[in-house]
Amino acid sequence: MVKMNTYLNFPGTAEEAFNFYKSIFGGEFGMLSRYKDGPPMEGAGPLSPELGEKILHVSLPIGDNMLMASDAVPPMCPPVTMGTNVSISLHPDSEAEGKRLFDALSAGGEIQCPYQPMFWGAVYGMCTDKFGIQWMVNYEQSQAA
Repeated sequence: MVKMNTYLNFPGTAEEAFNFYKSIFGGEFGMLSRYKDGPPMEGAGPLSPELGEKILHVSLPIGDNMLMASDAVPPMCPPVTMGTNVSISLHPDSEAEGKRLFDALSAGGEIQCPYQPMFWGAVYGMCTDKFGIQWMVNYEQSQAA
C-alpha cells in the first residue's frame, strides 16, 4: 500500500503559509527543519543567516493525510514557478516498492534526485514524469522496524 500526500514549494514564505494552515486545520507540525539544520548542500556555498532560517521541510498532519512543504529558494533550489510548485509525494511500504514506483514514474521523464538514501533516514527520489507531473518517492527506513 502506498500513501499519497501533497508537497508544496514556496519562494521563501513556507513558514508564514504553514502557520496560516495550522490556524485553520489545527494540530501541530509533524516536523519543522530549517536549511541551517541540514548538511551543507553541494555547490551552494555557505548559508547566509537569512537563508539558514528558511524552511527545509515542514509537515502538518490533516486527518489521515500530510501537507508538506519547503522554501525552494536559490541557490538551494531553482526559483519557484507558481503553478508548478506542487508535487505528489508517495510513501511506499517498502524500499523495493519505492524503487519500482520511482523507476516507472521517471521513465521517459527527468530525474531531479535519484532514488537513494538521504540524511533524514529515508530512501528518496524526485522526478518529473513524461507528462510534466512532479513526483517524490520517500520510503522511511524506520517503517521497517
